[in-house]
Amino acid sequence: MYDMTHLRQTEFPISQNYIYFNHASISPLPTRSKKAMLRAVEELARQPINFWVDHGNPMNDQLKAAAAAFINAASPQEIVPITTTSAGLNNVAQAMAWQPGDNVAFYEHEFPANAYPWMSLGRDGVEVRLVPGKDGGLTVAELEPLVDGRTRVVTVSAIQFFSGHKADLAALGRFCRERGIHFIVDAIQAIGHMKIDVQAMHIDALATGGQKSILSTPGTGILYVRDAFAETLRPRHIHSNATQDFLHWLAYDLAPRPGADRFMAGTANLPGLFATHASLELLAELGIENIDRHTTALADAAMELLGDMGYEIVTPAQAHGPIVTFKSGLDSEAADALIARFRENKVAVVKHLDAAGEAYVRLSFHCYNTLAELERFGQIFTRLRN
Repeated sequence: MYDMTHLRQTEFPISQNYIYFNHASISPLPTRSKKAMLRAVEELARQPINFWVDHGNPMNDQLKAAAAAFINAASPQEIVPITTTSAGLNNVAQAMAWQPGDNVAFYEHEFPANAYPWMSLGRDGVEVRLVPGKDGGLTVAELEPLVDGRTRVVTVSAIQFFSGHKADLAALGRFCRERGIHFIVDAIQAIGHMKIDVQAMHIDALATGGQKSILSTPGTGILYVRDAFAETLRPRHIHSNATQDFLHWLAYDLAPRPGADRFMAGTANLPGLFATHASLELLAELGIENIDRHTTALADAAMELLGDMGYEIVTPAQAHGPIVTFKSGLDSEAADALIARFRENKVAVVKHLDAAGEAYVRLSFHCYNTLAELERFGQIFTRLRN
């Protein structure tokens, strides 16, 4: 296990005066990532073109290589920087050659970033099939009855934003590969917490923004597209650097670049690339298996604490990651007031509404959180509700 004291003091000084249990919304930047970002900002102010040529373009390649190693992609060519998860998923969805009557299947309570890109295909005659799920997420058993010979895509959040359910990506990927269905993953809640092997799990495309489990900035992320899948895709959003001869600006040619680079989206968020590379470096140093073991144990302890306090927990007892959600027993306005009182006590959690509008409270952990923080949270919560 990594050195928790060193990690909290050097990379996450927020932990010295704040209990931060809201990483599934937005995470604090590690110190090294903040420094990397500030260096980039300073250089962009001092001499931007030199910095862009000498460090910006190389950083793009370094980030692609680091991300490819992180998820075991076959090649850095299968990685491209993106702005948000939804941007990556929309790009893939719109680049496929759909036919009326094709269908896409996903869990009935997916986050909109992994629902709207597929729902929008209804204008092209594509059917969306919502899969009911046990324990708050997608399983092969629930999926199987809803797929048929016209199912083109199954898409899933590796960890569900609301329930915290951790998908069995290996089983789902195998199921899809055996049936010739493309398997797409929203990894924003999971990539910094659970081991993802895109080759072993038969993942055809994966998207993640940077601001949640990957411990980077908003507006920066990565898209993985398997090479064989990428060659079948024809992007509808074509940016100036996404074509083969893109450096010859006036030789207009829409021929896409090889691999995931066909989804290049113009000028990249250079400070964000530096921050994301530094954050991936930190996560790799800590070890994803170590982080997974630690944050899952924190979630187990949180469920025990909240259960003892009498709350109904929607997070599954077994197949879960670092997210714990419980029914607040309050109306939406009163739940907002509770969240505000937590904030006054330097505790960050968040309210969520289910489909029916009932108010829930969600805790989400990361590598530097501790059991001592959870115990303190319990003490504060007990006082606030009395």
